[in-house]
Amino acid sequence: MENGNQTTFRRPVPARKLGASKRLTLWLVSTGITPNTISVLGMVAGILAGVAFAVTTIQGFERIAFLIAAVLMPLRLIANMMDGMVAVETGTESPVGELFNDIPDRVSDVAMFIGAGYAVGGNPALGYIAACLAVFIAYVRVEGKVAGAKMDYCGPLAKPARVYAMIAIAFYCFAAPTAWQPAFDSLPGWGLVAFGLSVIIIGEIWTALRRILRIASDLRGSVK
Repeated sequence: MENGNQTTFRRPVPARKLGASKRLTLWLVSTGITPNTISVLGMVAGILAGVAFAVTTIQGFERIAFLIAAVLMPLRLIANMMDGMVAVETGTESPVGELFNDIPDRVSDVAMFIGAGYAVGGNPALGYIAACLAVFIAYVRVEGKVAGAKMDYCGPLAKPARVYAMIAIAFYCFAAPTAWQPAFDSLPGWGLVAFGLSVIIIGEIWTALRRILRIASDLRGSVK
């Protein structure tokens, strides 16, 4: 999980220091795969996770589709970490690396949240709102950089936290007995996914406002 108070060019990810991460990096380097290809594969995993959420509405596929989504989302995060590590290890940072670093993430966010909106227990409107806010949060970070501020990855719901939340929701929907699945009588059709999206939306708004304030403070030369 990232340090919410750090502002660096690169997203702080403690998992980069793990031995397993370094071994995976060396293995990927040995295959000759490029960092940009890893970024695209991560995007594919993100898109398929969104599709899996939507497929939960097909009778007989609900639980397995939630499990598939819960497996694909971590793969997206691993790819997001590995593309940079492979680039550093091979010294092959691409002139278009920033595009491959950011654009696939935005596509993955949109696919994940919109798909979740159409999932069993979801709400399409909440999915679209969560997707728009995820893109807006990234826009604030990039706009801050363009304006001359440090790259600010603060939370509470930066990208990794959003994905972790969706992984937890998907896995619970897969594993929990039907009797343990929450329902909201006052909100017909709402289940855990809709409730989770509501909480995520609140966290996204908080994250966007916090980043705006921190970036403005940074530009004024008074970051604390």
